[in-house]
Amino acid sequence: DIFQAVKIPVIGCGGVQSGRDAIEMMMAGARAVQVGTGIYYRGKDVFKLICQEIKEFTQEENIESLDEIIGIIHQNYQARNYVIRHS
Repeated sequence: DIFQAVKIPVIGCGGVQSGRDAIEMMMAGARAVQVGTGIYYRGKDVFKLICQEIKEFTQEENIESLDEIIGIIHQNYQARNYVIRHS
């Protein structure tokens, strides 16, 4: 909702532990994602792990730039289904 209401970059916060969590926040409109919870559960290597998981996702889905998925859930039915299936 915030993504559609403002014209400034949105930062996704809360509960990010994996690349999938970060991707879902980006699909919802976040241009940046805060990681805190992930440090607690996965340790200090969480940043490297999240980056690797995002890289794997982009390769599997043939995504060349993360800009392609920023806010896509607001305009793409298939993206909404992806988030629902993986939640």
